[in-house]
Amino acid sequence: MTATFADAFGGLPKLAWRAPGRINVIGEHTDYNDGFVLPAAISYGVTASVAPRTDGLLRIASAQIGGDPAVVPLDVLAPGIVRGGAAYAAGVVWEMKRRGLPVAGVDIHLDGNVPQGAGLSSSAALEVAVATALDELWGLAQDPLTLVRIAQAAENDFVGMPCGIMDQSAAMLSRAGHALFLDTRDMATRQVPFDLTAYGLEIIVIDTRAPHRLVDGEYARRRRSCAKACDILGVSALRDIGIDDLARAFAVLDPVTSRRVRHVVTENERVLTAIGLLDAGEDPRAIGPLLTASHHSLRTDYEVTVPELDTAVEAALAAGAHGARMVGGGFGGSVIALVDTGQRDRLAQVVTATAERRRLAEPALFPVVAADGAHAVDVPAASGASAGTGRAGE
Repeated sequence: MTATFADAFGGLPKLAWRAPGRINVIGEHTDYNDGFVLPAAISYGVTASVAPRTDGLLRIASAQIGGDPAVVPLDVLAPGIVRGGAAYAAGVVWEMKRRGLPVAGVDIHLDGNVPQGAGLSSSAALEVAVATALDELWGLAQDPLTLVRIAQAAENDFVGMPCGIMDQSAAMLSRAGHALFLDTRDMATRQVPFDLTAYGLEIIVIDTRAPHRLVDGEYARRRRSCAKACDILGVSALRDIGIDDLARAFAVLDPVTSRRVRHVVTENERVLTAIGLLDAGEDPRAIGPLLTASHHSLRTDYEVTVPELDTAVEAALAAGAHGARMVGGGFGGSVIALVDTGQRDRLAQVVTATAERRRLAEPALFPVVAADGAHAVDVPAASGASAGTGRAGE
């Protein structure tokens, strides 16, 4: 961490924060509908190391991308000025500035190991790591929920991706051994027991290596479809539609919009059922069928899966998984499978062979456990070097 910061900026960081990626146990495409979600942070994450500057410049570098830092004066920082991965970090600074917080020149170095394109929310991990690091660096004393909203606004309004608030919440608020129950209407949260090892279980992520296809446009299209349904049905959000209301929805909405509504409504019910089982201390194997039902709904009603995702779920179930489903926005990315400890090799064998037989990319499989949310990490004392001296181009 420090060596690469020094390579980029010629000094040492003042402090650093790390935020995790996440899986979503269940509750997909419900967060922007005021619904329920149940994510869990994972051990893969992004570290943001920062140091103050005195010249009003924002400089952003990445250990993974390399090359020269992105450099922009704070007084001209605006959407479209910064491109690529650096835009997510710049968006956090921009949103803090937009809120009237006392921002200043800063060097930001990013170093992460969340698999890119796997649907594990590397972008939210980056945003939350930067937000928490800058909150401490500048003494802003913002509460965690405000930092979550700052991170979301960076992605929505600066980068231009209309994501919900689940990913940033998971990166900020999760606790090890638990999933995070989030009611996205009032932002109430609660830690739900999710210590799978005690039951001889683990979650395996299957990164299908399928590139996200038209994800930005399709994601926005799904959101518009939900908003259209709300207008016609006379509700503020699909959260207000229950199972008993689906018949009326199908009577007044076109078939495609009706299916979108059905997914959101039934997915909310699956989240609540899963939480009830986990809260009651039931064997987590009991939530497996809910995971699989979620995937079927995402495939048939919400239409956000691709052959790689469907194949991975099918193969995981054939290999003995208790449940499996796609995670993330869809159109590529990853599947999670709930399996007995010790079945990882069998799962990998079946999933890989099935993908090869269907001439799909070879997937990558790795276990994840429920980890802590954002936290400070140690940096060496800045003896013998100074960071952020304020000289552009140093």
